[in-house]
Amino acid sequence: MKTHLCSRIASKLAPLTLALTTTLASAAIPVTGGLVEGVSQDHLTVYKGIPYAAPPVGELRWKAPQPVVPWEGVLEADDFGPSAPQIPFPSTSSMNNDVGRMAEDCLYLNVWTPAETADAKLPVMVWIHGGGFAIGAPNLPSYDGTRLANKGVVVVSMAYRIGPLGFLALPELSAENPDGVSGNYGLLDQIAALRWVQDNIAAFGGDPDNVTIFGESAGGISVSMLCASPLTKGLFQRAISESGGSFSPVTDQHAMGGVQTLRGAEAFGVAYGERLGATSLAELRALSPEALLKDNQTMAMGGFWPICDGQVIVGDQYELYQNGDYNDVDVLIGTNSDEGALFVRGVGVKEHVGMVRARWGDLADEALEVYPATDDATALQSVRNVFRDTAFAWPTWAWARLQQQTGLSNVYVYFFDQPQPARKVGKSLPGAAHADEINYVFGWVDENFNFDYTDSDRALSDLMMDYWVNFARTGNPNAEGLPQWDTFTPDSATSVMHLRGTESARGPVMNLPQLQFVERANAVLRDAQ
Repeated sequence: MKTHLCSRIASKLAPLTLALTTTLASAAIPVTGGLVEGVSQDHLTVYKGIPYAAPPVGELRWKAPQPVVPWEGVLEADDFGPSAPQIPFPSTSSMNNDVGRMAEDCLYLNVWTPAETADAKLPVMVWIHGGGFAIGAPNLPSYDGTRLANKGVVVVSMAYRIGPLGFLALPELSAENPDGVSGNYGLLDQIAALRWVQDNIAAFGGDPDNVTIFGESAGGISVSMLCASPLTKGLFQRAISESGGSFSPVTDQHAMGGVQTLRGAEAFGVAYGERLGATSLAELRALSPEALLKDNQTMAMGGFWPICDGQVIVGDQYELYQNGDYNDVDVLIGTNSDEGALFVRGVGVKEHVGMVRARWGDLADEALEVYPATDDATALQSVRNVFRDTAFAWPTWAWARLQQQTGLSNVYVYFFDQPQPARKVGKSLPGAAHADEINYVFGWVDENFNFDYTDSDRALSDLMMDYWVNFARTGNPNAEGLPQWDTFTPDSATSVMHLRGTESARGPVMNLPQLQFVERANAVLRDAQ
């Protein structure tokens, strides 16, 4: 990213008029903080690395995002901003996870627009990346917005704070906050980016009154949390969650993938600081981002996660939806057939039975009926299915059922079951693992570094992009020539869209006995709080 003086713009004193009357590619665009200039690419104008908040460094570490620092001249938005600090993770079978350069100064976003002028009023799709709130960045090749934008939407992606920099809660941090809370800086970053979209996206040809948020994994969970947050009212009209949802009971205890109370999160934060040898907020702020990531025990315990702080997350989301206390927007949500295959390796009968009894106690025998362990192969698949259902499939099913019962907006549910293509290295899975759908959604089924995609994959990708873009445009994924996708009805045998190559068609909720068991187990846990 570079800036240069732009006397031709300054002398006219009317950059917005210029943007309205000339092509975006040939004009500097006024945004909060200054002027930006994009790059022509693949029939689009692309802007990378636009700041949407002040650098969250120094005394701004562990504070809500602050207003953008204005800049002089024109920002040449031709390169991604830094990724949030994180421990590098190896590439998965379906994604290249190289996040590039990292820095605490990471609050930047990117825009792909097909609009030729600023009055186009195109639908806007805002992507929130996944990574367990611990890893990830918007600059991964699989998240490139080119193919989606060429379908007629403006695509936006943003970086947000993750790990301890994004979600550390401490009594000292809560005390210095006028609202008396701490911990959800990463979600506040996402909200700040959505406010930036409201204020600025019209200059890029986008319609601020037609915004869809979409994300996968932690990004999909973020979408779910934003749908229930009072801070996001009016910031978006639709939501797409891929393998996400946050409907498990809120507890004081720290658990992988679970929302803690503020009290529990503060205690977790204190223990984290002690392990780093930092017993005060001042000592923690003096540590480098790299030093903050050196606590392996925190990662082993599931890392940092969003918190029920009464401000961003105001309560148990299951109960909020039961009471109709959420942002009632159109949603398109779903999961993959073998989500757990990405995470679970080498588990046998003994390990599976032990984990089930430790996790579910009095319900263990019932759990083993739906997650059997007759031999090591069956046990391995059952462990994968437990991960699939508890982390992704049950929250999605609960979300669909509750919103269908208490809301007025459209609810569409999918089941992604495309078998993995042949791998260039390694053995493919018979089902669809976690994150496998991303390349299809973004249209990158010819670009993946490890899979040999086929015509079936390309046809499915075209179908999914059409569904996603149609939904962003109108709240309904259907259009002439596409397989009919019905809105969700819990007892219907045809209200889930099964996405599988050229065989995509309506079908029932899959793995229903397992989902019903997880529902009962979570009800017991919720009643015990």
